[in-house]
Amino acid sequence: MKAKPAVRKVLIVEDEGDLCLLLNLLLDGNDMEIDHVPTLAKAGEYLLQEEPAIVLLDNRLPDGYGIDFIGDIKRQHPTTKVIMISGVDAAARDVAIENGADDFIQKPFTKADIFQSVSRLMN
Repeated sequence: MKAKPAVRKVLIVEDEGDLCLLLNLLLDGNDMEIDHVPTLAKAGEYLLQEEPAIVLLDNRLPDGYGIDFIGDIKRQHPTTKVIMISGVDAAARDVAIENGADDFIQKPFTKADIFQSVSRLMN
């Protein structure tokens, strides 16, 4: 019998319910356990309890900028991969990467954008 692949945790930090649902639908069923929090504060609480393989991190959140939170994630969980998602400013890409993001996806994105990024970082 083949061993079942380990389920990897994915944390989505996104305050827009529709976008969160979309990301959930795109990633569901790929041996991933998907969790969602709407704020940086909730993400901080989550990261005290869990170590996700990947964090999909929106930039503009009700309590701050995701771009400023990347370092916190990396300090707590150096092996966790961070995918920054932003629709505001393409220049945010450079800052996100400098701050430790492993990838950057510009909104609006396609299903392929998400799959390519997650697949590349999971392997």
